[in-house]
Amino acid sequence: MRHFGLIGYPLSHSFSQGYFNDKFERENILNADYANYPIADMSEFAALWSMDESLEGLNVTIPYKKDVIPYLQFPSSVVKSIHACNCIRKFNGGLYGYNTDVIGFEQSLLPFLKPHHTHALLLGTGGASAAVAWVLQKLNITFQIVSRAIDTGKISYDQLTPALLASHTLIINTSPLGMYPNVNEAPAIPYEAIGAQHHLYDLVYNPSETLFLQKGAAQGASIQNGLAMLHIQAEKSWEIWNAATPIEQ
Repeated sequence: MRHFGLIGYPLSHSFSQGYFNDKFERENILNADYANYPIADMSEFAALWSMDESLEGLNVTIPYKKDVIPYLQFPSSVVKSIHACNCIRKFNGGLYGYNTDVIGFEQSLLPFLKPHHTHALLLGTGGASAAVAWVLQKLNITFQIVSRAIDTGKISYDQLTPALLASHTLIINTSPLGMYPNVNEAPAIPYEAIGAQHHLYDLVYNPSETLFLQKGAAQGASIQNGLAMLHIQAEKSWEIWNAATPIEQ
């Protein structure tokens, strides 16, 4: 039996286990299973591989997308660039690290992009934010990172003005604000400045329409959640785990 799984803490919000086990059943993949590994500390990471020699690959979620990198023998060029890894493959005893968030985000965003989406606000500074920033740079979309704490190159939510929102018509939430069960939370932005030219993308997928997205839709903006991104990145993980040799990224 081939074993795969997900590390993070906690994992009550995870979609991956259900997705992959449904996939295995639907596609009659009988020699694979997928489990959650809710490790409370990265010190438990190495033991996962020694306890189960059949473990071939892991997905990585909050809060370990950055912390896992020192454990990789072969991080991809994208992982090295953005300092975030969400997919690991074991091959010939070595751990190869990838970031499939960049592929999931780009492919899910492209159908919604309009010519006027040239400036973006990027809400949050975690591992997912780094993947989004990498894609925006690739697409030549100028972006401003918004954080709870002021830092070099970032602004705080208090510094957001209606004028800034008017000029930044793509707004991407990479923070966990609004994720179940905290469904009454939303990023503190001036929603009254949002209009029909805006597109709001929330990487949160549970609930399917967060308060952030509800507020944007009420102002006439187009909206999308992170479910399509998750499907795409999951399929890319499966491709990575099944390639004859480790792929380049």
